[in-house]
Amino acid sequence: MHDGKASLAERLWRRTSLVQRLTFIALMPMTLTAILLVTLLTRHQLETLREMGRITADAIASQAASISAEPLQAMQRRELARIAASIGHLPHVTHVQIRAVDGEIVADQDSDVEPGAATTTVIRDIVGKAGGPAQGSVMIEVSLDDAVAAQRASLRNALIWLGLTVLLAALVGWQSARWISAPLRRLATAMHKLGLGERGVAVAITDDTEIGHLQEGFNSAAAKLEEAQRSLEREIDFATTELGRKNAALEEASVAKARFLAAASHDLRQPLYALTLFSSSLAVDEHDPARLDRIAHIQESVEALDHLFSELLDLSRLETGAMQTEFRDFALDDVFDEVSRNFRMIAEQRELRLVVRKTDRWVRADRTMLARILNNLVSNALRYTKEGGLLVAARARPGSVRIDVWDTGSGIAAEHLERIFDEFFRVDSQGEHGRRDNSGHRGLGLGLATVHRLADLIGTHVTVHSKLGRGSVFSFTLPEVGRAAVSRPTVESLPIQDVAGMRVLVVDDEPAILSGIRFLLGSWGCDVAVARDREQALEATYAWTRPPDMVISDLRLQDGTGLDILAALDRHYRRRDGDPPPFARLLITGETRSDRLREIHAARIPVLYKPVSPEQLRDVMVTAWNAANDARTGRRIG
Repeated sequence: MHDGKASLAERLWRRTSLVQRLTFIALMPMTLTAILLVTLLTRHQLETLREMGRITADAIASQAASISAEPLQAMQRRELARIAASIGHLPHVTHVQIRAVDGEIVADQDSDVEPGAATTTVIRDIVGKAGGPAQGSVMIEVSLDDAVAAQRASLRNALIWLGLTVLLAALVGWQSARWISAPLRRLATAMHKLGLGERGVAVAITDDTEIGHLQEGFNSAAAKLEEAQRSLEREIDFATTELGRKNAALEEASVAKARFLAAASHDLRQPLYALTLFSSSLAVDEHDPARLDRIAHIQESVEALDHLFSELLDLSRLETGAMQTEFRDFALDDVFDEVSRNFRMIAEQRELRLVVRKTDRWVRADRTMLARILNNLVSNALRYTKEGGLLVAARARPGSVRIDVWDTGSGIAAEHLERIFDEFFRVDSQGEHGRRDNSGHRGLGLGLATVHRLADLIGTHVTVHSKLGRGSVFSFTLPEVGRAAVSRPTVESLPIQDVAGMRVLVVDDEPAILSGIRFLLGSWGCDVAVARDREQALEATYAWTRPPDMVISDLRLQDGTGLDILAALDRHYRRRDGDPPPFARLLITGETRSDRLREIHAARIPVLYKPVSPEQLRDVMVTAWNAANDARTGRRIG
């Protein structure tokens, strides 16, 4: 309880102002002294009055004993009664009583006195003139009411004067406290303004005492603080300007890099695409083991170059905003089947097990970007897994589906997990930079960076958990949607599974590419016609009595674009407005500029980016032909 009271008193004291504290300190001694003096003086006055009453009573008793001696000796009762009555009429005498020596009351005079009134009593012996033994006694009782009333009036007046004095002292103390604390209050106000950031804050020097020294110190500190603030602001302004300039330079460099990659993409991809086609054609009808081994080494080198170049240009397309998202609902198992087809043979060649679990879940996302994410993750896992295998699976979560890609590869050290999605960051199983895959090729460290940016575009986030030497798992979630109704293909229009016998028109302005793709498609059993521009494309179609099954065109040509070629062929063959094109369409390009790619996206034409592997080309040709056939027959597949 004591601690609680002390704490409360301390809180109350802390809430009082400086003026209130000074006034309290000034009033407390004076008030205590005045109260003590009034108390002492009142007690002394009361004692004095009582003593005066006792003296008066003693004098009256002495006089009464003197005049009562003879009547008492003669037992003159009437005389004694007269004496008692005359004494009882004296001022302040309230009771007179005369007793004989044996205690008999011979005279008694009593006045009307209120009960509880203050009195004092004196008893005197009655002795004869000649002395001798006492003949009796006389008792005198004197009232002190008048003295008490006078004392109370005096006390009341004293209290009134005390209150007036305290009030006057409080006013004087309050004004004095305000006068004394005024410099400190001005300092406090100036400190508050300084804290709010005001400039030019200063206080007037009021005297040469300690307060004056404090005021001078405050003005000096405020001036130095203002100068330091201005100096800091100048430095911040300079640093901000310099940072803005450097950021602008970095932005310009980044844009220049992206523009350079976008501009150089087409020209750099052309010879690589031709090299891919010719290296694939070398193995056709070749049976010599030594030559096949050399061809395999060439294809491995081309594949490695293709992979490194694709990483750079994929990142370039992401930086330039060339990739546009198109969200729709689709069956997740369709993408899983595509991933399985793309990598099952590669996994078998490396004696690894690739397990892609079937799922009946439907998701909403950009299907192409989702396929790119899974392809990059599976490709990355295959490159760094020496034994065991991979697992691709989907697990249901409330309102979403989590997709996991597990591998039994070398794993990633914990200190590198936060940086594996950074551009050009690479680690091996021992934590050294620049790890090589199972084929011995050094990666650029852009595959996971591309995965990270693609995931941002479709609104998800890829997480990774890994144990060094045991493997890794990459996971991300997508929103789940309800299963859509899917019509089944009719018996008359079952999808094709191969390109053999397909009439294909190829349009490209590079002779090497035309030669390579003609040989490659011919080895697949296709009837191939080639053209370098619009006129040659129209002339090539005259050799066929029916429209081609597929037209494959480069996007950027010396004279126009592939879109112009496709539009001209479409007008040439189309019977009625609104009919779907009578042939499947496919664009192959090394272009990464966003404006050009938006045209393709708006035309809803399948597109492949150079260099294109033969396996990818075959799969897309089959898919594009089936989609065009569905459009012509009125069948829709989700």
